[in-house]
Amino acid sequence: MAGQSGGGAAGAGERSVFSGFSQDDSSAKELRFPSPSHVRRIITERQARSKFFDAELFADPAWDMLLDLTAAHGEGVRVSVTSLCIASGVPPTTALRWVRQMTENGLFERIDDPSDKRRAFISLSAKSRDPMSRYFALIEAPLVAAA
Repeated sequence: MAGQSGGGAAGAGERSVFSGFSQDDSSAKELRFPSPSHVRRIITERQARSKFFDAELFADPAWDMLLDLTAAHGEGVRVSVTSLCIASGVPPTTALRWVRQMTENGLFERIDDPSDKRRAFISLSAKSRDPMSRYFALIEAPLVAAA
């Protein structure tokens, strides 16, 4: 895809951005992607904290972007760079640095808009969808067991 940045495996001296699960874990069962409504609820809950505490205490733009893109993936919608910057909850220049870093690390894919060269869309890369699925499977497991 035009403008798409791919991530490679971590080389000598590089730290992998993934931990906990190997992507070639053949013992792992097929994982479903989380429900977009579940992810959106988590986003809303995270944003509610700013009603009680200074929002800067909880600034985590990378995670907020991952959550927004996870929900968008499940909804089948495209996310513009501008929209993702807003979802990050930090100033635009900070958000753009995070978008660039996450793209360079292979977590995001940047897709240029062929009909408007000024606009680009960001999506989860194939490399980040599996860890996000595994994360949600991990945090939902206790909920399922308790039900």
